[in-house]
Amino acid sequence: MINHNDEERRSKGWNVFHALLLFVFMACTFTACVDETEYSNTPRGNFEALWRIIDERYCFFDYKQQEYGLDWNEVYARYSQQVDDRMSEDQLFEVLGNMLGELRDGHVNMYSSWDVARNWSWHEDYPSNVSDTLLRRYLGTDYRIAASLKYRILDDNIGYVRCASFATGFGEGNLDEVMYYLAPCRALIIDLRDNGGGLVTSAEQLAARFTNEKTLVGYMQHKQGRAHSDFSSMQEQWLKPSDGIRWQKRVAVLTNRSVFSAANEFVKYMKCFPQTIVVGDRTGGGAGLPFSSELPVGWSVRFSACPMYDTEQHSTEFGIAPDYEVALTDADTQRGVDTIIEAARKLLVQKEILNEQ
Repeated sequence: MINHNDEERRSKGWNVFHALLLFVFMACTFTACVDETEYSNTPRGNFEALWRIIDERYCFFDYKQQEYGLDWNEVYARYSQQVDDRMSEDQLFEVLGNMLGELRDGHVNMYSSWDVARNWSWHEDYPSNVSDTLLRRYLGTDYRIAASLKYRILDDNIGYVRCASFATGFGEGNLDEVMYYLAPCRALIIDLRDNGGGLVTSAEQLAARFTNEKTLVGYMQHKQGRAHSDFSSMQEQWLKPSDGIRWQKRVAVLTNRSVFSAANEFVKYMKCFPQTIVVGDRTGGGAGLPFSSELPVGWSVRFSACPMYDTEQHSTEFGIAPDYEVALTDADTQRGVDTIIEAARKLLVQKEILNEQ
């Protein structure tokens, strides 16, 4: 059954959460430059500038100290010994990139004209649990496309939506058409695997199609001072139901380790809805809204600045566990079968049968 709310569309403002996100995104489009009169454009000056930027503005020090013993002062002492004013820019870039890697954060990057320093161990150290060949098999060639969504009805009358990115927004008309076309389906699969994120507002927009009431979906904080623990109080994240067509049946969200950032937030939202199950692998995390700064040498630095939490006020920086952990098997892959999709189909049918008994 599809529930279509015929009230007037929201045209006079967003809810508090939506407005707060807009403010954060506007703020994050600006960069904060280091005072070059304080830090010279030398290897030592750039090292000191980077270490201080992160020390004063990064948002996960306390959490990561607890999780794996991160000590930013110890990091300073260790990497300071590797910096010499006679070193080349390539050598400096490598040292500074390695220092940032100590944060184990996919939102932390440094950009030069020739490379990007990154730590992608959050997904590179794990099985991919997705196959482009299998995805093409399940989608076929006659799938429909609405904005960045690809969708079709599988042969057991379960809807399948491939959502590979939140990098662009959805038109409300796009989502209405998807919901309307899939309305006859008994259940729905949203395949989020390898979705590296994008706009949190897009994740919110899609998730709003799966709730009929305003729902608390988590919390966020803002950095307010230079100390590692200087944060605002917890601010509630509320998700309002869409004014468009909303899905009322069972939903399975498919995840792997490359589900990150805004996609990680989408999973967080969907786990708040009782008709949803999450199937696959743990997500990659990325629970800090990023901010940018710049070093005297001109390299740009991005880092997590605003931490976000689930409804239990637990950080999702290191990912969200699935309700049902399932991995692709070699045997299924050789047979052209996606183990995770098939597990989701079986679970959705089982829950439908149990609901009818």
